Amino acid sequence: MGKGEKLIYRCQQCGYESSRWLGRCPDCGEWNSIIEELVRLEGKKPSSLLEKERMSPLPITKVRIDENKSRYRSGIDEFDRVLGGGIVPGSLVLVGGEPGIGKSTLLLQIANTISKKLRRVLYVSAEESPHQIKLRANRLGKLSDELFLLSEINFEAVEKGISETKPKVVIIDSIQTIHDENISSAAGSISQIRACTSNLMQIAKSKEISIFIVGHVTKDGILAGPKVLEHIVDTVLYLEGQHYNIFRVLRSTKNRFGSTDELGIFRMSGNGLMEIANPSETLISEKSNHLSGSVIAATFEGSRPILVEIQALVSHSNLNFPRRMTTGVDYNRVLLILAVMEKRIGYSLQSKDIHVNITGGIKVMEPALDLAIFSAIASSYKDKPIYTKTAVFGEIGLAGEVRMVNQVEKRIKEIINLGFKRCIIPQGNIKNSTLSSLKKNIEIMGVKNVKEIINLTLQ
Repeated sequence: MGKGEKLIYRCQQCGYESSRWLGRCPDCGEWNSIIEELVRLEGKKPSSLLEKERMSPLPITKVRIDENKSRYRSGIDEFDRVLGGGIVPGSLVLVGGEPGIGKSTLLLQIANTISKKLRRVLYVSAEESPHQIKLRANRLGKLSDELFLLSEINFEAVEKGISETKPKVVIIDSIQTIHDENISSAAGSISQIRACTSNLMQIAKSKEISIFIVGHVTKDGILAGPKVLEHIVDTVLYLEGQHYNIFRVLRSTKNRFGSTDELGIFRMSGNGLMEIANPSETLISEKSNHLSGSVIAATFEGSRPILVEIQALVSHSNLNFPRRMTTGVDYNRVLLILAVMEKRIGYSLQSKDIHVNITGGIKVMEPALDLAIFSAIASSYKDKPIYTKTAVFGEIGLAGEVRMVNQVEKRIKEIINLGFKRCIIPQGNIKNSTLSSLKKNIEIMGVKNVKEIINLTLQ
């Protein structure tokens, strides 16, 4: 340990610092997360990009907004939807997801489409060489001359590349592999990630450069590194999906410039990620009308309704503790619905294996799916299919009552657009909504409790 340096022990989950090693972090409670780091006491000299004139306080009424610079489109509508309408100049966006899920492919597509609109883009890869990136980019179609590549792990070299190319958009793939020589800890450590992200934020705000950074995730599916990383950036996006499924879902968990409820759906193909303009039609296209345990539900994501197919399988179990497995829906919510079915309907489910799934590999946690989950389980238990061209949505309470949901008109309009003839909704929504204009196109039936849903759905 040299002069001007000291050894500290830091938690890689929450950033807690200690003068000695501890087996468990006293702040976040994580085991074996504290590692030693060598830090320098002298501060870092500011780089040329970060040097700027200090701003004086300004009345908010004197702040001018250039409407022409508010946002610009990426060329991929589903991506712009999740961001809140487009890319905001000077924003810092963190994109996370499991390895191989398509993060780099999606950002490379965005970089290529933006650069074709005469907006220079710098793609910095600390994990691949320019030759490897070019091989991956060839399948995306015609490439742009305004897309610049840089393979570098040194942060000072990245700053220099930004200064030379003067791009409108910068993509860093990934933040865990960027190393700042002014910080003595290894790349990917909490000190490196925090310092590099903070400097990128200053560059983005001072130069009005939109910066996208890729973040690795842990085995639990959360972003690796300190939680402060998510607090620094303006927007946090997650790309979800299953490797054996062709669908990918882009979600926003934080967005300073838009809603966090929006969802974008893509299909993985040989030419990259292709956006799905009408996800409802795609997700329910393979539903069979003659099989039990399947029903269509109307959920709401952000500003648009989406129809999904809920499937349930109830079978006899020889185990002492029957299995309860879910995919794409809230596990605890399914247990609540099963308890209501046993108590209010009298179904004997103690000796049954029960599996509930949303087709397409997407996840929906909205309580409005309760009625559809209930109907699918009842259909499989009785081995009777749901009436054809029927869609269901509504929330179920512990007493077995069916509770109201929001955005009823938009859900029913989407159901009508997909050709359905019957819709079962909570009775409270019929009393408190103006659905008379929609009733001429579809039969709308209201239910007060779960006992009424059985006769209306099962054939």
